[in-house]
Amino acid sequence: MPNFAGIWKMRSSENFDELLKALGVNAMLRKVAGAAAAKPHVEIRQDGEQFYIKTSTTVRTTEINFTIGEEFYEETVDGRKCKSLPVWETENKIHCKQTLVDGDGPKTYWTRELNGDELVLTFGADDVVCTRIYVRE
Repeated sequence: MPNFAGIWKMRSSENFDELLKALGVNAMLRKVAGAAAAKPHVEIRQDGEQFYIKTSTTVRTTEINFTIGEEFYEETVDGRKCKSLPVWETENKIHCKQTLVDGDGPKTYWTRELNGDELVLTFGADDVVCTRIYVRE
């Protein structure tokens, strides 16, 4: 079983602003979110298929607890409440489909994949994909 546990710092990010645009976030909020999200601090704890992930930025801190294969509630990148279902896509990759609780919007998901010493996080909104690469501290 892959070990996602650790403290992770972001090394690169692609398409974050485009993702926020696809989610309908206005220009001023995108600027604030982009600056805040430039240096997220991620802590992951893992016990088998149970995960705790805390993502901290200067503006916002999010925490999620989930078990692979079980639905849980969280928020999309832009703060809308959703029901999420994480599953193993491959041996080292979790895919999590998100379904909005209220309203409608783009189809969203995230994946987390261990690739050697890197953690590759992707966020998707319809056909727009944001990729963020993290390394262990």
